[in-house]
Amino acid sequence: MSEMPTARLRRLLAGLALASAFVSAARAGENASIPGDVQPEPSTLHCLAVRWPVRGDDNANAAIAVQFRKAGATAWTQGFPLFRTLRTPTREQRNQWSFNGIPADRLPGGWIFAGSIVDLAPETEYEVKLSLKDPDGGDAEKLLRMSTLGEPTEPKGMRVRHVVPEDAADGPADALKGLPAAVAAMGPGDLFLLHKGRYLIRGPLEFKKSGEPGKPIIFRGAGDGEAIVDGGGDDTTQGRLISAGKIKHIWLEGLTLQGRQYAIVAHEGSNWVIRRCKFQKMEKGFTAHNGGYNVSRGHFITDNLFIGPTTWPRTKGIEAPCATYMSGAGHVVAYNRMQNLGDAVHGTGHGNWSACDIHNNDVTVCTDDGFEADYGETNVRVFRNRIVNVAHGITAQPSQGGPLYFFRNFIYNATYSPFKLHNDTCGVLLFHNTCLRNGPCFIIQPGGETVTDVWTRNNLFLGTGGTALPTTGRMITCDFDNDGFGGFAGPFAQWNGKGYKTPDDARAAGILYRQHGAILLDPKAVFASGLLPPADPSTTFKGEELDYRLKPDGPAIDRGVVLPNFNDGFRGKAPDLGALEAGEPMPHFGPRK
Repeated sequence: MSEMPTARLRRLLAGLALASAFVSAARAGENASIPGDVQPEPSTLHCLAVRWPVRGDDNANAAIAVQFRKAGATAWTQGFPLFRTLRTPTREQRNQWSFNGIPADRLPGGWIFAGSIVDLAPETEYEVKLSLKDPDGGDAEKLLRMSTLGEPTEPKGMRVRHVVPEDAADGPADALKGLPAAVAAMGPGDLFLLHKGRYLIRGPLEFKKSGEPGKPIIFRGAGDGEAIVDGGGDDTTQGRLISAGKIKHIWLEGLTLQGRQYAIVAHEGSNWVIRRCKFQKMEKGFTAHNGGYNVSRGHFITDNLFIGPTTWPRTKGIEAPCATYMSGAGHVVAYNRMQNLGDAVHGTGHGNWSACDIHNNDVTVCTDDGFEADYGETNVRVFRNRIVNVAHGITAQPSQGGPLYFFRNFIYNATYSPFKLHNDTCGVLLFHNTCLRNGPCFIIQPGGETVTDVWTRNNLFLGTGGTALPTTGRMITCDFDNDGFGGFAGPFAQWNGKGYKTPDDARAAGILYRQHGAILLDPKAVFASGLLPPADPSTTFKGEELDYRLKPDGPAIDRGVVLPNFNDGFRGKAPDLGALEAGEPMPHFGPRK
């Protein structure tokens, strides 16, 4: 009788052991990576981007290396690893972010790895190798062929049509009289040449026809004098100059647009080219949201002049004027002059945006933000811009997982902070920026909101007093390191409620810094020109007079760390700090000739 309980016990123990083995196997399976299909994102002139969904990897120890080369080349170049985006947004993030639940481009129960390859040649085919490594299993390699874009060029075979103002006394004999006549007659493949004069628009000029791929509809200044599309008012005159909902493949070139609150509204549109135009006497230049990732694609906004009504210093709080106000993916905003606005580029949660580039723009006097990457999801890149006389330089309020890349920007006289990280932002990479301001060097004060997965490397943050790095947010899994600070007068940092008197204290604590720590610099020794942080932030500084080239023997030389693809080809023993490697010319900012 005593054997039966013993036998049952043995069977029970055996069953428990088997169940335990199944549990262990399940746990091992959850830690192993299960890669999905790579999702290429829309390309731009200089950047490629991907997303790679991966299930499993519960212990988050997988990594994805990136290599790339021009098609046909033999040697691979190392890229920056893909960024692991946040798996599950927190309650606070869901309250701030612009989607409910998990959006279509996220992976329930899994991870999205995402990342960009930057500084590529336009209109060039590349091979991209992605290598997933996971100690728990699931290694995989993917090889892609991807191409950067070229600048839009006029297709052959366009039908040329001439347009003159309604009251014109001369011009080509077959010219259409007034823009309403041209718009009524337009179709794919039409090129309208607008001859000099004022084209008065009495009500919204409504576009009801789209162009087609390879057959855009182009409205271009004829080159015989200024062609002014005029709503007859100014930035306070309500209404739209051009209204074009869901319209695609329209080009506007060499025109002046003015006289209404909204110059162009193209919600849910795609593939607009706005080039070499002047926007003035308006509140908003190009407004095109509501479309989202798969609807609004490929706007190309370059070489324009946007002039708003705001003045410096800021006296009216947040003001509405902006140059662009877009959502979607694959947009390029480059080589524009943007001045006297609230925001140069305004972000929006009405559609969000991904895989967009903002570069080589010249911004002065924005009483709110220089560039808003707000509601960016993945691979929004803001780089090589000059941003002067703004409240905030570049914002991510919020970034919705990331990565957002802000690199090699020059930001001068940002009266609040060079970077604004509010609304429970997540997934922002700050590399090689040069920032000079009056007061504390770099302020992060979102009032107790979370700031998650923000990385910094090789930046210059120079100020005139106070704490160098005061933060009031809940800093979560952030990775700050190897930035240069100078010009502060108080303690070094305030981080998650704790103060650090010096960078050495911060590094010793192992919380704010876990590797090299901050680098202390004397601002007077950094720049060859002797450039210093602004003594009086109410001054309207001229960007072209601010020379931020480094002093060849200064303290920022060779102090950076290597960031593959972001500082390749550095000239010394190591990369330099800041936006410009010593010996490199300053970039071109604003419209090209």
